[in-house]
Amino acid sequence: MMPLLIRGWTHPRAASESLTRLDEVGLRARATHRAGELSGGEQQRVVLARALVGKPSVLLADEPTGNLDFRTGEMIFDLLEGLHRSHQLTSVFVTHNLSFARRCTRVLSMEKGGLVPGGPSASQPGAGPEYL
Repeated sequence: MMPLLIRGWTHPRAASESLTRLDEVGLRARATHRAGELSGGEQQRVVLARALVGKPSVLLADEPTGNLDFRTGEMIFDLLEGLHRSHQLTSVFVTHNLSFARRCTRVLSMEKGGLVPGGPSASQPGAGPEYL
């Protein structure tokens, strides 16, 4: 809600939009809880709701599954995929998780301080993701 209040939205309008985004990530019932009362996966979903509340065209996520167990990480990635499509976002994810990277449609790797084409499946051109 705070990003919207900073932008000059009225409190009722900001609260309504914020609850809509929390509902979208499955956390409407936890709206009154503090961060310390939420699990790691719930905290990640709050981060996504907060990012989406301003209706961005680009979503940047640095290690969105980095501190999560496998099952929760998979759930977060599934949520990211759904939000990417439903909000028609350009999404950029930074990750060391090869399983996560393989599920992306385009992969770049960092090499010697620069971005280069390729990634976890680059040895099989045409199979799977598109590489720049």
